[in-house]
Amino acid sequence: MDNLSDTLKKLKITAVDRTEDCLEGCLDCLLQALAQNNTETSEKIQGSGILQLFANLLTPQSSCTAKVANIIAEVAKNEFMRIPCVDAGLISPLVQLLNSKDQEVLLQTGRALGNICYDSHEGRGAVDQAGGAQIVVAHLRSLCSRTDPANEELLTVFCGMLMNYSNENDSLQAQLINMGVIPTLVKLLGIHCHNAALTEMCLVAFGNLAELESSKEQFASTNIAEELVKLFKKQIEHDKREMIFEVLAPLAENDAIKLQLVEAGLVECLLEIVQQKVDSDKEDDIAELKTASDLMVLLLLGDESMQKLFEGGKGSVFQRVLSWIPSNNHQLQLAGALAIANFARNDGNCIHMVDNGIVEKLMDLLDRHVEDGNVTVQHAALSALRNLAIPVVNKAKMLSAGVTETVLKFLKSEMPPVQFKLLGTLRMLIDAQEAAEQLGKNVKLVERLVEWCEAKDHAGVMGESNRLLSALIRHSKSKDVIKTIVQSGGIKHLVTMATSEHVIMQNEALVALALIAALELGPAEKDLESAKLVQILHRLLADERSAPEIKYNSMVLICALMGSESLYKEVQDLAFLDVVSKLRSHENKSVAQQASLTEQRLTVES
Repeated sequence: MDNLSDTLKKLKITAVDRTEDCLEGCLDCLLQALAQNNTETSEKIQGSGILQLFANLLTPQSSCTAKVANIIAEVAKNEFMRIPCVDAGLISPLVQLLNSKDQEVLLQTGRALGNICYDSHEGRGAVDQAGGAQIVVAHLRSLCSRTDPANEELLTVFCGMLMNYSNENDSLQAQLINMGVIPTLVKLLGIHCHNAALTEMCLVAFGNLAELESSKEQFASTNIAEELVKLFKKQIEHDKREMIFEVLAPLAENDAIKLQLVEAGLVECLLEIVQQKVDSDKEDDIAELKTASDLMVLLLLGDESMQKLFEGGKGSVFQRVLSWIPSNNHQLQLAGALAIANFARNDGNCIHMVDNGIVEKLMDLLDRHVEDGNVTVQHAALSALRNLAIPVVNKAKMLSAGVTETVLKFLKSEMPPVQFKLLGTLRMLIDAQEAAEQLGKNVKLVERLVEWCEAKDHAGVMGESNRLLSALIRHSKSKDVIKTIVQSGGIKHLVTMATSEHVIMQNEALVALALIAALELGPAEKDLESAKLVQILHRLLADERSAPEIKYNSMVLICALMGSESLYKEVQDLAFLDVVSKLRSHENKSVAQQASLTEQRLTVES
């Protein structure tokens, strides 16, 4: 270290005198000291004030330039040296050196700028201001096709520099995307796929840029899918495949790229991984199985990619995914159920799957997860059943297969995501009067629905519970169902539902309440009073923002309530006639007609 102090003193003098030979000796000494103990040497360099002198030594003409840039690259490996490098005015001369024709100067300059930018806001800002990124992108473009080792090393350094420059910085990433760096990097990957270091650098850069939404379109216009799948097929090591997965996942969120990946044969690679890893208990293999099956499900979220893989239900991929459902591996059961839910996104697919026994497979899967089951599997299987129940022709088939009995086994679940899907599945199935009546008389179900109608922390569960209560009444039109709901305390929730911000829910509530008033008003009377139904109806009719169907059904309900003395008294007290008579001139004909009828009823009754 004493030697180092002497070197630094000597360097101060020679840096001013510019004696090349002497200067070179001092720089060699510094590089040696940095190789032995980088941190301590860097501290000494910072304390000596020599950094400021380096700016003048970074000239294209000097034979020592590459060594000075190398020293800067080495000291900038230390976090505490990055801001001092910026403050010493080193960025501008380093960026100027990017125009050099000397390969070694370019290499060391790229390293120096890359290290100064690493995790340093100040470093990135200074390089941005000096226009460093534009020059590096231009170099990548012009050097892209050369495959000699020295050039590949330089390309690797430049990719690394851009990565450090833009890492986790959206505006700098967007800047690089606007410079057209993506097609260049994809081309690099294709040409230099034999070079592990450069390939790795490209992958990290892709991972960086792919998170940005604006990058997806540029990626989609390249052959990235083909290149990544080609690269993926060559990889044996888990870590390398993991790196490619990290790029594939954000890219596969884009529908156009989903289709490109499917066409490039990614699905076959994923299925192979699943087959290889399914019985392994190694941590890496379990992780890779999860990543591969998750990615498979993601590819099925695109309409075109999903339909391509479904192949009319005859596709080998579809058949393989089906075989995951009876598997003993939870991850595969989950992926299989999610895949079915994704395939079940149009009526044709749903009808084909129900006709080919998918429902029974899903029910068996759910039966295996009733007691202490896996919540994610329960949620996925219920999602699939819900989607399959959407086409009208499937409902009766699914009911006769015993889907409601299987679904009701999960009534005791305390997990809101499971509750939500359970409710959605039942609501989809009960269009038929018989099914609605059977479920509506199930006291345990109705009591649970009433309980969930108060799940204020889970708006989805609360909304679905209300909608199912209403649907049970609307589809069954049964006095027994209404009695069960009244006895379980469900009326107040239907009244509250009439004030929902969603018109469809308001409407469903009003129709259900009108049926209650028409079929079983006596038992419901007290609950309707205490829930302030009449005041709510007055408010809905008086509010100009209420949709026409809300006004129409509110008036139908008012007429139905006249059968109750106490509720009719409330109607009289609130001067409904004024509000209703105004609606006779409503632009919607049905509303205007119903207003006339309601006005007549109110006038006659009074």
